[in-house]
Amino acid sequence: MTDQLRAKFENLELNAGLGKISAFISVSTAFLCLFGALCFLFPSVLTTPELRPLYTQHYDAFYFSLMLGIVISAGFGAFSAIARQNRYGFYGLCLALIAAVLGCGVIKAPVLPSLPFYAGFDYFVLTLFILALVFIPLEGFFAKNPEQKILRVGWVTDMKYFMFSHVGIQLFSFLTVMPIQYWITHIPNNPIVPLVQAQPIWLQFIELLIVVDFTTYWLHRAMHEVNFLWRFHAIHHSTEHMDWLASSRLHIVEVLMTRFIATLPIFLLGFHTSAVFAYLIFISFHAIFIHSNVRFRFPYLRWIIATPEFHHWHHSSEKPAIDKNYAAFIPLYDVIFKSVYMPNHLASVYGTVGYKIPNSFVKQFTWPFKRYVNRMKKRFGNSSDIKKD
Repeated sequence: MTDQLRAKFENLELNAGLGKISAFISVSTAFLCLFGALCFLFPSVLTTPELRPLYTQHYDAFYFSLMLGIVISAGFGAFSAIARQNRYGFYGLCLALIAAVLGCGVIKAPVLPSLPFYAGFDYFVLTLFILALVFIPLEGFFAKNPEQKILRVGWVTDMKYFMFSHVGIQLFSFLTVMPIQYWITHIPNNPIVPLVQAQPIWLQFIELLIVVDFTTYWLHRAMHEVNFLWRFHAIHHSTEHMDWLASSRLHIVEVLMTRFIATLPIFLLGFHTSAVFAYLIFISFHAIFIHSNVRFRFPYLRWIIATPEFHHWHHSSEKPAIDKNYAAFIPLYDVIFKSVYMPNHLASVYGTVGYKIPNSFVKQFTWPFKRYVNRMKKRFGNSSDIKKD
């Protein structure tokens, strides 16, 4: 099923005049509206608790946005299906109608009890909508590689990673943040915390960037230089096309390790919640921006803050660029520790070297473990043969 989906919808040219663009807008908007409608039906299990007060306060605005999205999807779908005879426009129209039925209140959802777990479908919908609204036009007008398609090879797999990382936000928090919080509460009074929290929020924000990037620099470097860790990180490098969605391709083991290492100094030093919140928003957007297919060079800024040019070289499969530019935000760390590579031209070739990594989301999850599973099979297979003899 997944292979058929990739074969049909990857490397697809959205030619004007054939109804493909309107069908794409219709189908993609309809899917977002479907998820949004389900969030309205089952808010206790499909929305993030931190955002629920916001939804309650601005319920009418969010509901109007949902209805507007359904109308837009239905309009583009009808145009594509009727005027251009495109069947995917018809599919988009049908999905929009289903979203309308779910969202208009005709179906009364059962009142679910308060549950300790949730899936962040609202987080997925809102984030995807905002990022697509920003980066698709940005990459269209300022593309580094103008030939690269929006529906390029690998986008289906990357979208699955994007959805999994956002819908499963509670799982990641449970496995990374909660153990640290538990550990911190059992530490005697930390004398550093009052000193940190007495500082202005803007200064804490800068300190967060410096401290967290220092820790993640060494984790990132270890992922390249330690073979066991590299097998997980290689999944991220397996994409051969750089754009905003490529940033989502991360193996769950890497996500857990990175979030744990990044979260540790945040709680240990006791940064103020406002500074942490500002940091998380900024660094999340920045991580997507440096993967995007844009041609911005930033001649002077690129040595102070990691830019798309800087990070694209990290993903390059050209020999001089391999195992370079580890910093996520501060290139100075790469300069100090002699791991920087920044020639005058832009990177153009990406992907892993010497590894054949599958394209499937599920196969990529199991790929890092295969070598060790095969070793175990050999070992126990040989042992059983000896016993038989």
